Amino acid sequence: MTNQFIDLRSDTVTRPSKGMREAMATAEVGDDVFGEDPTVNKLQETVASLLGKEKALYVVSGCMSNQLALKAHTEPGDEVIMEQEAHMFNYETAAPAVMSSVQVKTIPGGRGAFHAEDLPPHIRPALYYMPKTKVICVENTHNRAGGAIFPIDEIKKLSAFCKERNIIFHLDGARLWNASVATGIPMKEWAQYFDSVSVCFSKGLGAPVGSALCGTKEFITKAHKWRKVFGGGMRQSGIIAAGALYAVQNNMERLKEDHEKAKYFAQELSKIKVFDIDMESVQTNIVIVDVQKTGKNPQDIITILKEHGVLISGATFTKFRALMHLDVSMEQVKFAAERFKQIFN
Repeated sequence: MTNQFIDLRSDTVTRPSKGMREAMATAEVGDDVFGEDPTVNKLQETVASLLGKEKALYVVSGCMSNQLALKAHTEPGDEVIMEQEAHMFNYETAAPAVMSSVQVKTIPGGRGAFHAEDLPPHIRPALYYMPKTKVICVENTHNRAGGAIFPIDEIKKLSAFCKERNIIFHLDGARLWNASVATGIPMKEWAQYFDSVSVCFSKGLGAPVGSALCGTKEFITKAHKWRKVFGGGMRQSGIIAAGALYAVQNNMERLKEDHEKAKYFAQELSKIKVFDIDMESVQTNIVIVDVQKTGKNPQDIITILKEHGVLISGATFTKFRALMHLDVSMEQVKFAAERFKQIFN
């Protein structure tokens, strides 16, 4: 069905390219539960090196990667701090409570970011009747903030804050590739400030399956055990790891094209008076549009656009989102923008 539409619902809707399919079809495989799949091992080594971490673990999804991090870092009854619009809080089905028995404390941010100087009131004192502040999580780029990049200067300050207080610092870097390409700051430089990092292959990079969790050897050994408990032990998984490896090796630099599409799309939709867009947040491949002035809710807008051949998705109760990716051309983006202007101008 989606072949008939311009699909801007997510950067997860991409399909493997011919080159990626060939890499998957010819992948050398083994039993990964025994640690014997050479393609999985190569992917893990490649990503660990790219992020400057000792070790990486290939997992089936970003949700699993983030939740394995919390499981390996925490004990039941600990508290985890994250920004109130974070993916880990809003879109991972209460997994911190279900899988790790930890409490999430959310704090307000601006475009998904928060500041070290704002954190002291949120850190629990060492009293037996209070949870222990164990992990602070950052999302970069930030989904609900429209793909905004968490400033690296703020990350440095947060890292120092965590080290001073012996708090673990985790990065949900599902779209860290986008942040790196947009800023020119290498993945390794972003990652060095965190104890653990999750990155996703199935979004802008265009692989069909998977994420990776990176950190120290000791941390990944713990996460590996919990991956088995969570049902994530795979056998000849080199077939899908080959798609992820191909994506890392071939599709990173082209993310610039997605960023250009997003800027164009946002600029065109900002000309529509009934739409509100925070243009400063359009830094990568996501565009968030507030529709309150239309008198309609996001689902109404989604339905109308689908009837005109364009697929978008909901972001919040008052906003929809459009994501650019390798399976949508600039010509299609221009067509979609014109559809919006025809309908709402």
